[in-house]
Amino acid sequence: MRKFLYALVLLLIVGAVGFFTLGPGMIEKSMNKVDGKPLPKVSAEAIALHKTLTIVDLHSDTLMWKRDLTERATRGHVDFERLAEGTVAIQLFSSVTKTPKGQNYDSNGDDTDNITLLTIAQLQPIKTWNSLLERSLFHAEKLKQAALKIQNRYQDNGYEPGWNVISTSKDLVWVADHSQNIAPHEGIRGALLTIEGLQNLEGKAENLDKLYKAGFRMAGLTHFFDNELAGSMHGLKKGGLTPFGRDIIQRMETKGMIVDIAHCSRQCVTEILAMARRPVVSSHGGVQATCKVNRNLSDEHIRGVAATGGIIGIGYWDAAVCDTSPKAIAAAMKHVRDLVGIQHVALGSDYDGATTVRFDTSKLVQVTQALLDAGFTPDEIRAAMGGNAVRVLRDGLQPMAARPSA
Repeated sequence: MRKFLYALVLLLIVGAVGFFTLGPGMIEKSMNKVDGKPLPKVSAEAIALHKTLTIVDLHSDTLMWKRDLTERATRGHVDFERLAEGTVAIQLFSSVTKTPKGQNYDSNGDDTDNITLLTIAQLQPIKTWNSLLERSLFHAEKLKQAALKIQNRYQDNGYEPGWNVISTSKDLVWVADHSQNIAPHEGIRGALLTIEGLQNLEGKAENLDKLYKAGFRMAGLTHFFDNELAGSMHGLKKGGLTPFGRDIIQRMETKGMIVDIAHCSRQCVTEILAMARRPVVSSHGGVQATCKVNRNLSDEHIRGVAATGGIIGIGYWDAAVCDTSPKAIAAAMKHVRDLVGIQHVALGSDYDGATTVRFDTSKLVQVTQALLDAGFTPDEIRAAMGGNAVRVLRDGLQPMAARPSA
C-alpha cells in the first residue's frame, strides 16, 4: 500500500510538472498555427517597397501566452525578432482577459472562462487568477519588461534603438519617423497596449484610470460575450450600449483612448458610430462583401467608420477573409478602398489570437506583394500598411482637453 501511495504521489508530481512546464506551450501550439500552404513568389519591387513602409498592425494577442517576446519562438506568430524581420514599426498588443468555453461566433454566455486555467497553468501571479483587471495590468507590465530588456541591449539614453511602449502622440510620431530603411535589429520600433473587451473594468469606471495609467491606449468594449458595457456580436442578447458603456466611451475619448468596435454587436456598432466624437477603429476583422461571417463589417458600418475618420484593420485568418491567402487579404482591403477610400484601410492581423494563418509576421511582405498584384499604387500601399494607422493613432492619443479649439 505504501509503495502504491509513493507511486501515486510521484505520478501526481510528474503530471503537475508537465502541466506547468509543457502544457501552456502545447496549448498555444495547437491554437496559433501557420497552415503551411504555398506562398506566392515575392518580387524585387515588393521587397524594395516593403523596406520603405512604416507598418502598423492594429491587433495581436501575443501577451496572453507564456513566451519571452525578446526571443524568437518556435510557435505562434509574433515576437520582437519576427516583427523586426517583417519591418513592423508599431505593433498593438491586446490584453485578453476572459473567453468562454466552447467559444464560437454565434452565441456565448459569460458564465465560463478559459483564461483562468491558462493563468494558473502559466504560473502567473496569484492576483491574476480571479481578477480580470489584474490580468490586464500583468500584461502591461510584461510588455514593458520585454521592451526594457531589448533597450538594455543598447545604450539607454532616452529614445534608443529597440522597442518602446508608446503612450503619447509624441512617442508614436517619433517611432514612425525613425522606423524606415533600417536593418532588422536597428532603429526604433514601438508597441502600444490595447484591450479586447472592457469586462476587465469589473464594473467600475474608476478602473479605466488604472488601465490608462498602466499604458492602455485603445480598447474594444466587448469580446465574445455580452458584458456590462454592451452587447457582443457573439453574445446571447447582442444588444446595444448600456448607460455604463456610453459613460466609458465618453471617458475614453476625453482621456485619449481610442474606441475599437471589433466584436461589438451590430446595434452596439451603430450606437457607437452615432455618438463618436473622435475617429473609431475596427482593429481586426473583415468585410461582409468578401466574407459573410457575422463579425465582419457591413457596407453601412464601413461607411460609418469612415464618417468618423476612422480605419478598418483587415485580419489574416479564414473567418476574417474566408481564406488565409494574401490575395484574400488584399481583396478585403480593396473593397474598403473602393467603397470609402484608401485613407480608411489598415492591417489587423489577429496574430496569436487562436488563429490559423498562412504566414507569421516575419513574412509580412506577402501583403505588400498581394496589394501590388491587386493594382494598389505604392502610395496606396504606404497608406494601407501603416500610414493611415499612424494618422488615426496620433490624433486619437491626444486628450481632448489638450486639443486646440476650432
